[in-house]
Amino acid sequence: MMAAIGLAACTLATPPQRQWTVPVPTSTPVPTPVSLNRTLDERVLQAELQALFVALYERASSSVVHITTRTQVFDFFRGIVPNEGTGSGFFVDAAGHIVTNYHVIAGADEIEVILADEMRLPARVVGADAYTDLAVLVAEGIRPEQIRPLPIGDSTALRVGMIVAAIGNPFGLDRTMTTGVVSALGRTIEREDGGVIGEVIQTDAAINPGNSGGPLLNLQGEVVGVNTSIRSPSGGSVGIGFAVPARTLQRVVPELIAKGRYDHPWLGISAYEITDELARLLKLPVRRGLLIAQVQPGAAAERAGVRGAKQRVFTRSGAVLLVGGDILVALDDRPIATRDQMTIYLENNKRVGETVVLSLIRDGQPLTLTATLTARP
Repeated sequence: MMAAIGLAACTLATPPQRQWTVPVPTSTPVPTPVSLNRTLDERVLQAELQALFVALYERASSSVVHITTRTQVFDFFRGIVPNEGTGSGFFVDAAGHIVTNYHVIAGADEIEVILADEMRLPARVVGADAYTDLAVLVAEGIRPEQIRPLPIGDSTALRVGMIVAAIGNPFGLDRTMTTGVVSALGRTIEREDGGVIGEVIQTDAAINPGNSGGPLLNLQGEVVGVNTSIRSPSGGSVGIGFAVPARTLQRVVPELIAKGRYDHPWLGISAYEITDELARLLKLPVRRGLLIAQVQPGAAAERAGVRGAKQRVFTRSGAVLLVGGDILVALDDRPIATRDQMTIYLENNKRVGETVVLSLIRDGQPLTLTATLTARP
């Protein structure tokens, strides 16, 4: 398709007649060597960038594995039938541990990994965590020379616009590489169970079904994220993909290897998100924060002295509100307005056994308490 070229129109006015006017010749611009140099520089840059991507793929692709899973599902007409899924993973250490997404292996009866040399090996789950959508596998019978771990990079150093590459097995096409940029940082995405994953990387590198669990790499070949999901009306890539950041991987994966699980820090409260309407209805002293309705027995909040609701209030619509409890407005001096903000802050900044400072309002007066975080049941 040819692009239409528009010409700007101009109006020519007839100049007034003058006698003895000597026309001044118009000088012709002389091309300078700059344009030639720029062309040469661009060619050199393109060649260097191309060589960089080729080297990146050759170095990293052998560390990526193709994961297939099999489950037994019930069909009304055929009874119990096998169902197969596919995903990606990558070696993370010299011991042969493979990182992938939790949703790739969730509920699987059999797991198989296909290595770069096409060898197929059965695999077992070492540890898994649904909240961060991470899991660790190990392949049975793998040889040391087949293990090529990828280095883990610093995802906190990422900036929007940085070039990244994704390697995985979209639609079963082994070790496919796509490239793009970091489109946004600090995104929040919703899991299938309704929970959220926070501080996620958004990229326009093409991510499709089968890419899940594969690495998102910087130009140094370091893992900066684990590709986990896409947002698409069609089910295929439209340039909106998400990856769990390497910072989360570095925190969670060692625990999965050591204990098979990751203990999530937990305050143990149920709360309403304060809106303008709720603040007016209950005559609250603040317009944003969490109105604590219930405090779980034995949890961090109860041990710190946080108070839940004192009474019930019926709204005009017939809904029941538990009111009179403390209002949580900040964690470690960071304002908190939603339950997701509370959960994401604790997940990304705290561990079980660490303390967090709670900024509360009780009976209209500010109050500060320190809670030692317990593990979520």
